[in-house]
Amino acid sequence: MTDLAPTRPIRFYHRGQIVQVQGVDSTTSVLSWLREQARLTGTKEGCNEGDCGACTVLVGQLHTSDSGQATVQFKPINSCIQFLPSLDGKALITVEDLGGQHPAQQALVACHGSQCGFCTPGFVMSLAALRQNVPAQAPAPARQDVADALSGNLCRCTGYRPILDAGQQMFAAPRPELATPAMVQALQTLAADAALHYPAPTPYLAPRTLDQLAAWRLAKPQARLTAGTTDVGLWVNKQFRALGEVISLTEVKALQAIDEADGHLRIGAGASLEAAWAALARHWPACHEMGLRFASRPIREAGTLGGNVANGSPIGDGPPVLIALGATIVLQRGPVQREMPLQDFYISYGRNHLAEGEFVHSLKVPLPQAGDVLRVYKLSKRHDCDISSLAAGLWLRLHDGKVAQARWAWGGMDGIVRRSSGAEAAAVGQPWQAATVQAAMAALDADFKPLTDLRATASYRQRAARNLLQRLWLETRPEAPLPADQTTVWSA
Repeated sequence: MTDLAPTRPIRFYHRGQIVQVQGVDSTTSVLSWLREQARLTGTKEGCNEGDCGACTVLVGQLHTSDSGQATVQFKPINSCIQFLPSLDGKALITVEDLGGQHPAQQALVACHGSQCGFCTPGFVMSLAALRQNVPAQAPAPARQDVADALSGNLCRCTGYRPILDAGQQMFAAPRPELATPAMVQALQTLAADAALHYPAPTPYLAPRTLDQLAAWRLAKPQARLTAGTTDVGLWVNKQFRALGEVISLTEVKALQAIDEADGHLRIGAGASLEAAWAALARHWPACHEMGLRFASRPIREAGTLGGNVANGSPIGDGPPVLIALGATIVLQRGPVQREMPLQDFYISYGRNHLAEGEFVHSLKVPLPQAGDVLRVYKLSKRHDCDISSLAAGLWLRLHDGKVAQARWAWGGMDGIVRRSSGAEAAAVGQPWQAATVQAAMAALDADFKPLTDLRATASYRQRAARNLLQRLWLETRPEAPLPADQTTVWSA
């Protein structure tokens, strides 16, 4: 068996010093540790499933530029679904660390942005993250940008107007610097630690290199692979499941890379949802709104697109878009990699083509070419931070007024995300006109037999899918197309 790193405590920077934690189970959430071990109760437990934002904290990670300058990059996360070992080598900032003097706190007071106050610490931390990540010389964000930054924070009594007012007003004050020289120095010290191997009762491994991950995964093929734990965290909190041994890929820098090569956008399996959707939207603007509505900012900062794809939920928002774009998935077992179309990766509900000891390495998405058209649609009961009732990635390539190719992928219509082969066949080779779309809509009825569940009825899904094909036509028809006006996502 491959040698593993020696066991050691979890080490991170918190409240002015390096903290060492041992003897606590590795599936203990950051929130539970804060409230029950550190006795810091400013961070609140609301939903305990990453939905309400009351538990939001900031996690800072060391970043060294090409010139050698060390800085700290901060991300908001939901502490209720992040396991404590995920803090290893990082800095933790909670509402107590802001001391009541942060512009976000002062603005919330001035704008009467708090009533019962239970949700307020989470709003403060999300606003602090927004203030921190807007460069000092940049203009203040628009009101909608503030609302997007707060999409994962729920308030049940104040209403959002005064909170949004505070989010804009806080930019009138100078930006405080959360990263002190002592923090930077401590993170540089922690960076020299060996890869984390935290012992029982739930062993936790966090390899630092791709070679380590590949070797440890081969040695422990039954271990649970995790990334952002935005799904797995709920298994522990809500289902009280024992995970067994855990291998986290969040520290493997090679899996976080996003680059372009050979006509493809390559997205590492460890790249965050936030970074991945931003990269997709740079090439495919139709992805912008779906990226914002995929989940809240804290979920997107922690979760990964690779994890979303590997999870394989039939109502996951990533696979319909990626399959429509013709993405391939790169899998790795030991030193050997293999590649397949993402649409072939899924077998049936809960089953895919991952072999024992194998993991998702990356995704490859073809870059746009002349004649390419993409529309991305999502229907959900809430506008923000909700699971899709129906999601669609609709891509086609037009040439001389005809449909040369079409890939129409659907989530929520079957046990896996898959394409509508009959509807596509009805369109390919035909003029892009209303009659072609009507034929495709009729063929779509034979492509799927959707289920009725708590999010939508089968008849609603079938009718809505037909209507989305009609909308695709209305937005892309040669004469008088409807504007693509960011109405990519609807509440149903």
